Amino acid sequence: MPDNSRRVVEITTEQTYALRIAVLRRDTANKDPKYSEDSQPETVHLGIFANEKSLIGTSTWAVKPFVADPNSRAVQLRGMAVDTTHQSNGLGKLMLQAGVDRAKENGAKYVWAKARDSALNFYLRNGFSVHGEGFTEEVTQLPHHIVVYKVN
Repeated sequence: MPDNSRRVVEITTEQTYALRIAVLRRDTANKDPKYSEDSQPETVHLGIFANEKSLIGTSTWAVKPFVADPNSRAVQLRGMAVDTTHQSNGLGKLMLQAGVDRAKENGAKYVWAKARDSALNFYLRNGFSVHGEGFTEEVTQLPHHIVVYKVN
């Protein structure tokens, strides 16, 4: 059986749900793993498997304008999650790079996200910058900032 633990692949929307709940909805009142962008035609879900059946990383990439430049093509990163037993092993960075590369291939000028403050350093280490003031995200009730990466 091939080792897929470091390979980013396209996955279905439904495959994202378990990790979104386990990682992103842990310690929040809202357990709904669905996003309105999930079913948009250009939305892509990426994942990393530890083996053929064990998804350990997921991210969702939706074409959506960036507030500071609404007329340029942009991609919003949503639902970035790595299983807690596999965090700090470079999987998030790997998924992030795959998504940014894909956005670049599709003509995006920006990749942006609503980043939890607890994850801000991850984004800053990977070339993103903070845009604007912090806010409390409505669904999770956790502090967030908008982060943006200018695609070259």
